[in-house]
Amino acid sequence: MLTKKLEKKLSQLPKTPGVYFHKNSSGEIIYVGKAAVLRNRVRQYFQKSRNRDPKTVTLVSEIADVDWMSVDSEMEALFLEAEMIRRYMPKYNILLRDDKAPSYVRIDYASDHPTVTLTRRPLDDKARYFGPYYSSSALKQALKILRKIFPYSTSANKSNKRATLYYHIGLDPGLEEGRTSLSEYRANLRKLIAVIEGKKDKIIKQYQKEMKVAAKAQDFEKAAMLRNKVSALQGLSKQVIFSDREFQDISKDHALSELVNLLSLSKYPKRIEGYDISHMQGTDVVASMVVFANGASDKASYRKFKTSVNRNDDFANMHEIILRRFSEKNVKAWTLPDLVLIDGGKGQLDSAIKARDIAGYNKVPFIGLAKRYEQIVLSRKDDQIKLNEQYLKKLSGYKQESKDFIVLNLPPTTNLIKLLQRIRDESHRFAVSYHSTLKTKRVRSSELDAIPGIGPKTKKKLLKQFGSVSGVSKASQKEVANAVGQKIALTISAHLTPSP
Repeated sequence: MLTKKLEKKLSQLPKTPGVYFHKNSSGEIIYVGKAAVLRNRVRQYFQKSRNRDPKTVTLVSEIADVDWMSVDSEMEALFLEAEMIRRYMPKYNILLRDDKAPSYVRIDYASDHPTVTLTRRPLDDKARYFGPYYSSSALKQALKILRKIFPYSTSANKSNKRATLYYHIGLDPGLEEGRTSLSEYRANLRKLIAVIEGKKDKIIKQYQKEMKVAAKAQDFEKAAMLRNKVSALQGLSKQVIFSDREFQDISKDHALSELVNLLSLSKYPKRIEGYDISHMQGTDVVASMVVFANGASDKASYRKFKTSVNRNDDFANMHEIILRRFSEKNVKAWTLPDLVLIDGGKGQLDSAIKARDIAGYNKVPFIGLAKRYEQIVLSRKDDQIKLNEQYLKKLSGYKQESKDFIVLNLPPTTNLIKLLQRIRDESHRFAVSYHSTLKTKRVRSSELDAIPGIGPKTKKKLLKQFGSVSGVSKASQKEVANAVGQKIALTISAHLTPSP
C-alpha cells in the first residue's frame, strides 16, 4: 500500500544513477537494486499498470519505506549493488534472482602468459579477482569493449607458436610470436586493472600525456592510437555498467555513517581491516587479513599469515599477527588502516591492542565482534573511540560495562551490524580456506615423507599420478612401478601396505 510517507519519499527521488533499498515495516532491508535513473526505476514498483510475477507482487506488498544512495555513474551503481547485496543478504534478492552465482574477473597477472577470464568461483590460486558482479551480461559487454583498448589473452596455449586471429584484429597481445613482450603486456594489464578499480581518469591523463609526447616527436601513428584509446575510455561509462569505486562518496554509505556517529570517529574509515585466526587444536595455525575499502571488499589487498609456532592459544596468535602486520615494513607496503575489526571477544581484542601499542600505532582504532550474540566489543584503553550514547539509543541498542571493556548490543538488522558481519565472515572464510590448504598439504605429504628414498620430485610425481597418499596405497605395485620404478615401488609397498 502506497502510504503518504512513502509517496513523499518517492517524490524526492533524484534523476541520477544509484542503488536503492526497499525496507519492510520493521526497517529491515528486503531488496537492493541498481538504477541508471533512480526516479524512474524505483517508481516503477508502484505503478499498478505493470505486469509482475507473483514474487515481485509479494515484494511490493511488503515495502514500507525506500532509501537510496546516489552515485556518479552506472558503473559505480553495479559495483555498489553487488557489495550491498553481499552485506545485507536481503531475502528478495535471493528469491527474485533465479540465476546463478555472481561473476568475477580473473587476471593471473603473475603467470608467464597472463590471461583475463570470467569465473563464478574465486580460488586461492595467486590470481587477482575483481567482483562480484551480478549482471554477467553487462560485465561481458564491458570486457568486450575494454579488450579493444587493452588487448589481452583469454587462454594460454603454449603449444601454439603462432599469433592467434585475435592478435590480427587487435584483441590479443601476440605473446606467441613475440609481437609484444611480457613486460609490455603486464604494463597493459596494469592499466586494465586500474580501470576496473575505478582509476579511469588517471589512465586517461597518462595517455593524454603520452599522446602529446608522441605528437611532439612527430610519431603521429602512435599519437593517433593513443587518441583513440582516450576517446574509447571517455565513452566507456556511456556504454557499459562497470565498477568505479574511486569516486564513491563513502559518506553516503549508511553503515559507515552509523559507525562514525556511534564511535565518534574523527573521519570516515576508508580502509577497514578484519582479522581472524584459524587452526585445529594448535596445528597449522594461520591468520587472515581482509581489507574493505570504502565499505567494499578489496580482495587484491587481502593477506594471509602463518604463525611462527603452532600453539592452541588464540590470544598469543592474534598478538603475533598484529605485531607483524604493524611492522615498519608492512606499514610502508600496505599503509595504515583507518579501523581494525578483530574476530573475537575481549581476550582477542585486548591481545591485539597490546600488540598495536607495542608497535607504536595506538591512534588506529580497534574494535571486536563477538560471534555468539554479534556484540561489538570496545576497549576503554582505546582513546580513539568515544561512545556516543545518544546515538546508541537512536539505533535501539544498549551497552554492558566492565572495568576494561564496553559491550554494545545492536539489533541484527542494523546497517552497522550487517557491515561488521560481512567483514568478520569474510576474514573467517579467508582464514579457514588457508588453514584447509595447509592441512591438506601436510596430510598428503606426511606419510610419503616418512618413506626412505622418497624425495620431493618423486613425491610430486606420485601425488600427480594418483591424487593422494590414499590413491598411492590403493594402486597396484605394477602401476606404482610404471610411475617411479620397481625399486621405489617395492619400498612404498612395504611402508604403505597394512600389516596382517
